[in-house]
Amino acid sequence: MAQRALSEMPQIRPVLDKIADKWTILILIAICPKPARFNEIKRRLNGITHKALADALKRLERNGFVTRTVLPTAPIGVEYAITPLGHSLRQPFEALCGWALAHGSEIDEAGSRYDNARHAA
Repeated sequence: MAQRALSEMPQIRPVLDKIADKWTILILIAICPKPARFNEIKRRLNGITHKALADALKRLERNGFVTRTVLPTAPIGVEYAITPLGHSLRQPFEALCGWALAHGSEIDEAGSRYDNARHAA
């Protein structure tokens, strides 16, 4: 697979650029169980700015990962839902999040060892 990925990088890289940014994985995981309004997504993602979330949701809608529905409420509300294409990323994203939980401390320890070795030199 690695050799194939390298040979097909011109097709792969643009797709990965659309899903591997800072917030995409977390946004899709946040709305995967059920559609959510903007502020609910923002609360679930503790730390994302209003602008970053708005920009990311527009990008996700443009790329076919989420839908945006204007609700007939007063005041008007907007709800975001994951599309079948976005849902197809659930399993790999959950696996990636599980990996991050399992190996985060190892990465932190490696960074500390590296920094300590650089400071000692």
